[in-house]
Amino acid sequence: MTCEFSSERYQRYSLGFFYAKGNKKLIELKNVCKTFETQSDTVEAVKNISLTVEDGDIYGIIGLSGAGKSTLVRCINLLEIPTSGSVLIDGTDITKLNKKQLREIRHKISMIFQGFNLLSQRSVIKNVCYPLEITGVPKTQALKKARELLKIVDLADKEKAYPSQLSGGQKQRVAIARALATDPKILLCDEATSALDPNTTASILNLLKKINEELGVTIVVITHEMKVVEKICNKVAVLNHGEMQESGLVSEVFLSPKSETAKELILPQSRAVSSITGGRKIRIVFDGRSTFEPIISNLALECHTAVNILGADTKDINGTAYGQMLIGLPSDEKDAQRAIEYLKSHNINFEEEN
Repeated sequence: MTCEFSSERYQRYSLGFFYAKGNKKLIELKNVCKTFETQSDTVEAVKNISLTVEDGDIYGIIGLSGAGKSTLVRCINLLEIPTSGSVLIDGTDITKLNKKQLREIRHKISMIFQGFNLLSQRSVIKNVCYPLEITGVPKTQALKKARELLKIVDLADKEKAYPSQLSGGQKQRVAIARALATDPKILLCDEATSALDPNTTASILNLLKKINEELGVTIVVITHEMKVVEKICNKVAVLNHGEMQESGLVSEVFLSPKSETAKELILPQSRAVSSITGGRKIRIVFDGRSTFEPIISNLALECHTAVNILGADTKDINGTAYGQMLIGLPSDEKDAQRAIEYLKSHNINFEEEN
């Protein structure tokens, strides 16, 4: 997949698209709550969440099913009206806008979904043109812009095709092109890769990262897959049952997760292994400098003790290798303590698991 931008095209889109990365607050959620009333109960889908997305971020919001991720992201463009709290876009509290003002703001906030949501009776190029038609852009101008966008998503040869003739990845590329048609500052992605195979997922994530880097579009990614966050996000918030568990730089959360939800997402533990191993367990974090050092081998040789490896994984986060390993310590307390002292003396980042 290629996604190169000529200087002419880059200049043409710069007025609508490009915003230099910095620390400008683009999205601010302040004490946002969302409840749903049912016949028998009140469901608190989002509970007092505050977060900030800065201009140029690719911000991941991750959690297991039912965590409140989709409800939260729909509060950003007010597809779901928060029960309480404030939603600021570029400094403006959009919960206080009238319908006309909100429509204008929404032109700068686009969204793509897991189900693509393409119009089956329209060709690819007419799908991309659709939001431009709604806003009254002349047909010739809309077609020109749509063709440019199809080049960006590497589908220039598919403009006359219909959604039924496309693969899942191609449909999502069309959806991305359509989302970019209104020159958004913000692109919301609600489980946009969940229905795709791993290779197609990787290509879509590469495309999103390219759009962020080349066009300056700030992206918010909703996902239940840690690999999506690791691949493209620079910041992440972890949700569970509607509550914010923790947030920060992806590398920091990966290296030192504070919540049980984050630990489970980063290095899922096998209950079967845990139940038969017993004893103390240590989670070791390998940063970019120590990932490939033979720490466990050296520990066994120097301490004359064996440890059980219960789980391990290596991640590429923003071009740097990070690793996690869960080990079971010897049942003998002296041997276990000797292993812990070895890790401390060699400045290895670790913590004991419950």
